Order: sequence, then C-alpha cells, then structure tokens
Amino acid sequence: MTRFAAPIAEQIWDMKYRFKAADGTPHDKSVEDTWRRIARDLARVEAEPEAWEDKFFAALEDFKFLPAGRITAGAGTARKVTLFNCFVMGTIPDSMGGIFDMLKEAALTMQQGGGIGYDFSTIRPKGADVKGVAADASGPLSFMDVWDAMCRTIMSAGSRRGAMMATMRCDHPDIEQFITAKSDSARLRMFNLSVLVTDAFMEAVKSGGSWDLQFDGKVYHTVEARDLWNKIMQSTYDYAEPGVIFIDRINAANNLNYIETIAATNPCGEQPLPPYGACLLGSINLARLVTDPFEKAAKLDIEALNELVRTAVRMMDNVVDASQFPLEAQRVEAQNKRRIGLGVTGLADALLMLGQRYGSDAAAAQTEEWLHAIARASYLASVELAKEKGAFPLFDAEGYLASGNMMNMGDDVRAQIAEHGIRNALLTSIAPTGTISLYAGNVSSGIEPVFAYAYTRKVLQRDGSRTEEEVVDYAVQLWREKFGDAALPDFFVNAQTLDPQDHVKMQAAAQKWIDSSISKTINCPEDISFDAFKDVYMQAYETGCKGCTTYRPNDVTGSVLTVSEDKKAAPEVIANDDAEPQRPHGDVVYMTEPLDRPTELDGATYKLKWPDSEHAIYLTINDIVVGGHRRPFEVFINSKNMEHFAWTVALTRMISAVFRRGGDVSFVVEELKAVFDPRGGAWVQGKYIPSILAAIGGVIEKHLVVTGFLEGEGMGLKSDPQAQVVNLKTGNRGKACPSCGQYDLRMVEGCMTCASCGHSKCG
Repeated sequence: MTRFAAPIAEQIWDMKYRFKAADGTPHDKSVEDTWRRIARDLARVEAEPEAWEDKFFAALEDFKFLPAGRITAGAGTARKVTLFNCFVMGTIPDSMGGIFDMLKEAALTMQQGGGIGYDFSTIRPKGADVKGVAADASGPLSFMDVWDAMCRTIMSAGSRRGAMMATMRCDHPDIEQFITAKSDSARLRMFNLSVLVTDAFMEAVKSGGSWDLQFDGKVYHTVEARDLWNKIMQSTYDYAEPGVIFIDRINAANNLNYIETIAATNPCGEQPLPPYGACLLGSINLARLVTDPFEKAAKLDIEALNELVRTAVRMMDNVVDASQFPLEAQRVEAQNKRRIGLGVTGLADALLMLGQRYGSDAAAAQTEEWLHAIARASYLASVELAKEKGAFPLFDAEGYLASGNMMNMGDDVRAQIAEHGIRNALLTSIAPTGTISLYAGNVSSGIEPVFAYAYTRKVLQRDGSRTEEEVVDYAVQLWREKFGDAALPDFFVNAQTLDPQDHVKMQAAAQKWIDSSISKTINCPEDISFDAFKDVYMQAYETGCKGCTTYRPNDVTGSVLTVSEDKKAAPEVIANDDAEPQRPHGDVVYMTEPLDRPTELDGATYKLKWPDSEHAIYLTINDIVVGGHRRPFEVFINSKNMEHFAWTVALTRMISAVFRRGGDVSFVVEELKAVFDPRGGAWVQGKYIPSILAAIGGVIEKHLVVTGFLEGEGMGLKSDPQAQVVNLKTGNRGKACPSCGQYDLRMVEGCMTCASCGHSKCG
C-alpha cells in the first residue's frame, strides 16, 4: 500500500479526493482505491476496458500523472458532477432578455461546480441609448454586479466556492471603470478581472499614440494609450488586478482560429476558450521522473515521459465522453473539438534535482526542452488516437495546419496530422496545481518556483486534537534524505528571492510549447518601483507570453507569508491552521462542523431605532478568536415590540447557526441588505434603508468591519453615529481566507491561495 509522503498529503486526499458515502463512510479504503476508481471509469469507454484500466492505473500510481481535482474526486462516483474544471460561457447579447438568459446558464454551470469566464465587452457602455424605452444603458459593470450576487448566492447554498473571470476589451468605452472596479473592496469579490489587450493598443503605448474607446462603430472617447496603460498598471500595482491578456496573440496562435474567436478565459487564465468552451486539466509530475537526483548523472527520463504523456492524453480524451455537462451547448462544444489541457507540475523541483537554478538561462532552456518533448509526444499521441477513433469532428487540415501555433511543430508531426488528422484540437495548458501538488507529496506547483522549502502547519487529528507538523518541499526532503543537515546549495532559490524578470523568463520559455496558456504569478517585491513594475508587463509582451499576472504585497493585497531574508537559507513559513477545516468531498464544499463555544465571549450590543417601531431593537454580536483573529460567532436580536418576536428569534437562530459553521459568512450581510419591504423602507440618518432587515444587515456589517473581519464597505461607518464598537484594534493584514479565516492568503499561479487550509479562489 502506498504511503503518503506526509500526513498533510493524506489529509488532503481524505478531505478532497477520497470517495465517501453520504454518512462519511469511505468507499476508497486507500489511495490505490482512488486510482483504481479513476482508471476504471475512464477505461469504460474503451473497446477493451480491462486492459486500459491497468495502463491507466499504472500512470496514476506513485502520483506520476495527476488528473485535475474534478476528475480525481468525481470519476467513478456516479454523482451528478462535471469532470471539467471551468467553462467560458456563451457570448452575452446586448439585450435585457439575452443578458438574463446568460445569467441563468451561469447559475446552472456553477451549481454543478464549474468555474466560469465571461467577456462583458459585448454590453453597450453606460449612458448609451436604449432604443424603444427612452432610457440610458446602465453599462456592463452594473450587470457584473448581478453576476457577482448570483455567485454569492450559489456559494451560500453550500456548493463549492464560486470562481469567475470577467474580461473587457481595452477599447470598450467603460474600460477605465472596469480597470478600477476592484479599488472598491466591496465590489465584484467573486470575480477575477482581466483586460483584453490588443497588439494595436500595445503599439500605441510604445509609440505614444492616442486610443479610441468605441462600441458598435461609435467612438465615445479618445484617450492617450500610455495614460490608459498606466491606469491598468497602477491598479494592478495597488490591488493585484486586473490581469492582462494579450488577446490578439492568443487568437493568432489558436489551432482553431479558422472556426472560433476567443474573447475570455477560465478563472485562472490558463485556458482561453470560445463560447461554451470547457477546460479539462491534468498534469505530468516531472519531479517523479528524475533519476539519480542531485547526482552528476541526474536526468529526466524522457522515454518514461513520452510513455506517460501518451497514456495521459488517452485518459483525458476519454473524460470528454465520460463527463456530464451542465449545459448541452457545453457538451456539443467539448465533443466537437475535444480540447484537453495537459500540463506539468513539479518543474522547479525537477530543476533543483538537476542542480539548476530556477530563472537561470540554463533552467529556461531546460524547461523549453522538456515542454517541447511533452508537446511533441502529446500531438503524436493524439494522431494515433485519430487513427483509431477518428479526428475531432470539426478538423480541417488546411485551416488547422495554417495556425500560428502549428507552424512551430516539426515537419514530421505536421505531415502525420495532414495524413491522419488529430483527435484533440488543443492539447497543452499549465493550470494551478496547488492542492494536487500537496497531495502528491508537496512537489512544487505547476511551473512556479518553490514558494517555501518548509513550513509548519497545525493539523486536525481524528480525536479532535491538533498536531504541529513540518511540511517540506519534495526536492528539499530528497536532499535531506541524501545529505542530512548539509546546507542547501546556491541553486536553491524561492519565489520571494527571485527577480521578477526571472519569473517572466521561465513563463516565456514554457509558453513556446503550450498551445493554450499558463497560470502563473510573477512575485514582485513590495518596494519595486512603478516603472520597474511596468517593465515586467512589457517584458512579458515582448517575450511571447499570452498574459501576465503579478502580485505585489502591500496593505491592500496583504503581506506575503514571512520567509527567511537569507537567500541561501531555506525559507520557513509559519501557517497557523487553528480554524476547523472544511470537510468537502471532491471540490464540492459542504458545511463544516460547528465551532465549539467557549464559556465566555467578547462582543458588543447595538441599539437600532426603526422609525415606525415604538421600541428599539437591540443586537448583540459575540465574537470568537480563531488563529489570533476575531470572527463573528453568534447574534442575539431582542425587542420589546412583540410584533417582531417570531422573526427575531428565527433570525437569531439562523444567523448564529451560519456564523458557528465558520468560513466566509459575509454573504449574510449582503443577503440581509438586499431585502426590500413591499410596504416601503425608511430614511435613517439621511440614508434610505429598504427594510428593517436591511438595517440589521448594516449593523452586522459595521461590526464585522470594526473587528477586522471585513474591510470597510457598504453602509458608511462615518455617517451613522449608532452602534459604535470600542477597544478593538485592527491592522493592515490584507484579506482573510474565506474558508478558515486565517490571514495566510498568497498569490500562486494567478490564484489567491491560503497556506493554512489550501483554499483557492480558483477552485
């Protein structure tokens, strides 16, 4: 039986990937059972399922091939879930009916656990005429707010936390408002934002030209291209958003540019997709393929790599037929093109085992060589599948081979495709692999550098106690086993000590042989100058990247976890995981067990006077301290007005029950504030409040802001003298993890990820 490399790896498997009955009884007795379940399910579409089941099991064994979380958790469970990670939804029509049809499709997709991407460039700008109703358009951002509320609602219903990507073209008249939308911390919290940047715009930036903002052929404004570029850069410098997507490059290189146009990506950006496109992900674990690590003879076994890629491509192609889809249009799109996203993880560890410094010219060249080998093996494997099972239905040899990406492939590969076709339209992508990398023994994630060589984590045991364990990077653990306490060599570098240009160099090297895109974060020091920061993006554009995502720690984004400042020392991260962890099956998040109530709690009581009520309502909100931070635990609502008795008791019980489950409870505020009384609201302190429930939501919000659980947002604190909380000090700690409440969020592979509990915004 396989032994996990560390207790945390077994915990990740048990929490996220182990198949269990509804009562928690495990169906998977061991990780071998999980591998067997996946292999059997993906082999059932084969003519000889038993033979392929064994081959698929061998690929999964020892964590060599890592299907994405949806596949690992859902395959073979007979549950109504999709095995595809994320989707780009249909093109949004510029009409009210069409917009809300798209909203419905988004809700249905998210209900099954799929993250979504949307291009909002197709909605007319704010202030434009709406023909037939004598009104002005409210603009795309107002509808993004509706999507945001929908996502919160789906999330609050108990499903996996929603992930969405919103894109907008750099020439849309509302682009400046889109760029700065995240400066309001209360707005669009369910979205990642990215600007679709064209080649023409980048040339205008470099030449100092002007830039027209237009919609449907009408120019609304003309701006200086550099001013607009600087606004994008300033926002991402301050707030880590929006990201930048070089959309013309994506479309030019797309194998399918003869039949589709791309205008959006999945939430983490590694899969540019057409309307109703779906991304299906999996990763080759390069760290498991290195022989004689840290020796002069160390090398990556290319023959084993080629064999593993061939099997992985076949497995992922079978997922297209084995999976369910939230919408029929998604099924048709997936089966007509059969695109897959095979990527890698453990790259940085593999480079370390060969004695190469991540970010060096040699490491970039080695990365390019390995990914070229994977691309070539993938395309040849897909050609073999086409010979056996047929090419993807929309294959056209002339159009396919004329794409910019296919021009890079060898003549022999192109000849094979011309003669036999190809089973999968696109084959390679590098997705976020944070959780599956931890499950596989804490190998380095995706193509990222090692973030921390070791960190301490408190792990919940079955008896309710907590033990403190060291989580060690896979390559570092191998080094320790070989050389004991010997100091790590100079080629051991980490994400915090790398120059941003080294990050870009590695992303560009990988992109040459990735036909989709890459989810990667370029870590920048807090004190990087604005001009140097802008140069990172320009370097990404000039070196062939398809997009760029950076993270600069500051008071808004939060500080990066503390690491050693000694570049030669193994950085150590302390992650206090005091919060009760969630217990999901797969990627569907179920409610956690209630937090225990201490004998005494600190809190505050607020007086709320509603104009039409003779008696005031008193709200007491008590807090619990989790991991050194306050979070709401319970609410008591009381009034002498007996008319309110039943619903105040019900509200007390319901809100307290939600608070005691932990996680992101901010939706309680949003839902209460959205309640409108059909009899009319009231003016309170010069502000219209739509209902007494909305007023209660506002008071709860104020408490969460003052205690530091939420950033200042919504109903302003300054304008309302009611209900002040005193003697609670807050600091600039960035945002708390919505899952465990810890302030351990960091940007990895384009996604905010919690080092304490493993929660990822991108799923």
